[in-house]
Amino acid sequence: MTVFFAVFMLILGGVALSVQSSINGRLGNSVGVIASAWLTFVIGFAISFLLFFFFESNHEVTLFSAPKWQLSGALFGVMYMLIVVFAVPKIGIAAATVCTISGQLIMSLIIDHFGWLDNNIIPLDSNRYVAILLLIGAITMIYMSNKRIAKSA
Repeated sequence: MTVFFAVFMLILGGVALSVQSSINGRLGNSVGVIASAWLTFVIGFAISFLLFFFFESNHEVTLFSAPKWQLSGALFGVMYMLIVVFAVPKIGIAAATVCTISGQLIMSLIIDHFGWLDNNIIPLDSNRYVAILLLIGAITMIYMSNKRIAKSA
């Protein structure tokens, strides 16, 4: 797999998350946050089960023998889904997405810096500190824009 293809697929994944967040936010407003998240996970389970059953190759480690801390990632997926479904109707998809991406990037920089969760250490430098400040600026600008639009409506 080329780097270009990986980057393209990640961008496509980001597009999918924004569309999903928008749809689930609307659905959560109509049927409830937990019901909307539940539907996402039921459909996700069905699709991932079929993909696993038909396409997953054998691995030395299984879900039953993997280190237990690695299984905790699923809990963060549930937390993310519930938060997004709750937040999108209140602050909008753009603000929710920028906040999500900012949280991801800031935590990623911290994980890299300390090498947490068995990752390589990539220390914070001046460029990374500037990136954090720009993220905070992006959140502020979108928040101010939302406030201004809400006042004029």
